Amino acid sequence: MNRTLYSLLGYLLLPVMVFRLVIKGIKTPPYRQRISERLGFISKIPVPIIWVHCVSVGEFRAAIVLIDALIINHPDHRVLVTTTTPTGSQAVKDHYQNEVLHFYFPFDLPLIVKRYIKQINPKICILLETEIWPNLVHTLHKNNIPTLLVNARLSQRSLKKYQKFAAKLAKQTLNKFSVIATQNQNSANRFIELGAENNKVIIAGNIKFDQNPNADKTISNKLKSIVGQRKVVVFASTHQGEEEKIINAYLQHKDIIDALLILIPRHPERFNEVHKLIQKNDISTIKRSTNKSCKDTQILLGDSMGEMMSYFDISDIVFMGGSLNNTGGHNMLEPAALAKPTLFGPNVFNFAEISSDLLDQQAAIQVQNADELFEQIAILLNDDIKSKTLGENAQRYFLSKQGAVDNLIQQVKLFL
Repeated sequence: MNRTLYSLLGYLLLPVMVFRLVIKGIKTPPYRQRISERLGFISKIPVPIIWVHCVSVGEFRAAIVLIDALIINHPDHRVLVTTTTPTGSQAVKDHYQNEVLHFYFPFDLPLIVKRYIKQINPKICILLETEIWPNLVHTLHKNNIPTLLVNARLSQRSLKKYQKFAAKLAKQTLNKFSVIATQNQNSANRFIELGAENNKVIIAGNIKFDQNPNADKTISNKLKSIVGQRKVVVFASTHQGEEEKIINAYLQHKDIIDALLILIPRHPERFNEVHKLIQKNDISTIKRSTNKSCKDTQILLGDSMGEMMSYFDISDIVFMGGSLNNTGGHNMLEPAALAKPTLFGPNVFNFAEISSDLLDQQAAIQVQNADELFEQIAILLNDDIKSKTLGENAQRYFLSKQGAVDNLIQQVKLFL
């Protein structure tokens, strides 16, 4: 596939993409709001801009340490943060208020990205992880705007997909980046195998290690008052299909699980769906939003936003979701930073190297299915020494890997 064919397909699918936002907006109204921004209709920005793109909440939260460093190191620039999802948009606004600018990310079509870039005229564009957008990167390159792919990662699975469906387009796009700063050696090797020139690829490290994530103690204390003195097992960022597996396995093992389960779906639009699923299985449950005591409750539904670190803070054990299905796992570094014993399922290709390191350091436990998950939870609930050792090993690993943000700031300074 070349860029012309890619663009033609994009134009043909544009009505479908807009219609999809409208349909999603029926259930989640923010999806149908500000669609014009995605089409490139934004206000002109008359000040020097550093453009940082984060897809959604997870990428934005990881990028906060980098965004903060950009604000401090470049006070004569404004930082524009773009996102794709409404939850990401709200997270930016909640965290930074008016300290940064925010728009939705444009559809990757030539006319749209040209208009978008003309309006913001960025001095540099920083894309996170695997945000490889051919028309955007081409237009930035054509306008001599430095473009960095940072915290870059490429799984073996993604590499094979690119090679199968868009090898030529991927190679052309990668070589229009000014720098590809990868999280680790494995990703660096894969980007080069995909066609990136060696001199464009550097290993800067993973900014997620520089987060030093802390819980809001006010929220943690509120959660503690709801939970009481019970032990707590958190199931974080679960996806469709996972909750059913977790609930079924819990019903098989509940006699040996003396703890409150906190179930936190990844997407807020699924809160009610998961709540109904729990009730359907005759499990006593309440929603976090009710602020009711969990004294006689089996499952607390974490139907709140921005409280994940506090859920981790009050937990005794953490399971990271997206790993019992094919999502590829979620960030196990946040519980690791708080020295929490962490478990995850078999599918963690989004965090392949980190998960492997944690297992090598005896800092996490990987399970193959939900039944094994609850067997391990039961063991940890009854073995405080093993549980504490896992958590301490995880925190030690987390601290040993810091320094990526400093490396990236040095790269940005080369271009500004």
